[in-house]
Amino acid sequence: MEEALALIDKIIEEHKTLTQRFQTLEQVTNDASALLKLDTAREDFIPGRLGDQKQALQNWQESLKVIEQGIEAHFAREEIGLLTAFEKQGGEMLASALHALLSEHKELRDRLTKLKEDIAELAIGGASRDVWEGMVWGVRSYLVNTRKMFEAHARSEQSLLRTLRSELERAQKKSG
Repeated sequence: MEEALALIDKIIEEHKTLTQRFQTLEQVTNDASALLKLDTAREDFIPGRLGDQKQALQNWQESLKVIEQGIEAHFAREEIGLLTAFEKQGGEMLASALHALLSEHKELRDRLTKLKEDIAELAIGGASRDVWEGMVWGVRSYLVNTRKMFEAHARSEQSLLRTLRSELERAQKKSG
C-alpha cells in the first residue's frame, strides 16, 4: 500500500514536470538550455522573422526529445506500476477508468511522433519560403493542441489518482 501511495505521488509530480516541459517546448529559443517565460520566448520561432531558424529548429528538436523520453518513462510507470495498484487496490470501477485513460497514451505518443517528423522535415528545408512558413505555423498549432491534450489527460488522471489515494489512506487507517 505504501508503494502504491509513493507511486501516486511520483506520477502526480511527473504530470507537473511534463506539463512544464511542454510549455518550455513552445517557448524554445536559441538557447535550448534556458527556461524562459512563456510570453518572452515564443517569439523566437515565428515564420518570416529574421534570426537563426536552423538553430531554433535544432533546439526545438532537442526539447521534443527530452519531452518524449520523459513521457515514455512516465507512461511506463502508469501502464505497469499504477495499473497494478489500481487493479489490486482500487476496485473494478477505478481500474476501468484508468484503462480508459491509458488508452489515450497511444494518441499522445502518435502526436509526439508526428511533431518529431514534422520538425525533422522543416530542418531538412527545401520548401519554398511560403510553404515552409505554413508548415511552421502548422507545427506550432499542433504542438499547442498536443500540450493542451496532455494537460487535460493529466488532469483526468490526477482526479483518478486522488480518488485511489483517498481509498488507500482509508484502508490503511482501518488496518492499523
